Amino acid sequence: MFITLEGIEGSGKSTQIAAIARWLKEAGYDCLTTREPGGTSIGGQIRSVLLNPANDDMASGTELLLYVADRVQHLETVVRPALAAGKVVVCDRYFDATMVYQGYARGLDKKMILRLHELACGGLTPDLTLLLDLAPEEGLARAWRRIASDDAHAAESRFEKEKLAFHRRVREGYLDLVRKQPQRFAIIDANADVAAVSRQIEAALNVVLSFKC
Repeated sequence: MFITLEGIEGSGKSTQIAAIARWLKEAGYDCLTTREPGGTSIGGQIRSVLLNPANDDMASGTELLLYVADRVQHLETVVRPALAAGKVVVCDRYFDATMVYQGYARGLDKKMILRLHELACGGLTPDLTLLLDLAPEEGLARAWRRIASDDAHAAESRFEKEKLAFHRRVREGYLDLVRKQPQRFAIIDANADVAAVSRQIEAALNVVLSFKC
């Protein structure tokens, strides 16, 4: 089973993916957690280019193709082997992030992005996508508090430095995808406290796992 987490900066994905892994393991599932970009050693090098705030002149097409390159490596060496071994794979960001960030927010052709995904990645679709949704103003405030206290996050702050209008387009893009594919998405209210967010996620996981079993 393939589960993905999506959301704007500061939505709490990193916190929740660790809780999801604990919950799945306690329920008896063999679980692998990973992320995009950077879920492989090669992907880590790509991530350092993509998220470096010094690269503020990166062309949108370059950005898109770097994400696709990271995803090809990730799927071939991590995700597909784990799924073939019967593991539950939980991934922090996947193709939906590319569609909303490079398609909805950057304005690149969405059909072209989808075609690239189909050609390069075989169109692998998650069984469940958890969208941690909250207002961009709150997400960015959280993200900048984290950046201020953590040099590692400061080194990966290129998207946080985008204007608020960009992040609003990202959120609207996610919500549009939910409208188009409601059967795959579960919207999680990320304004709630950490424990309440975890309970919402566990409820969504219970539904999909009972359906798949």
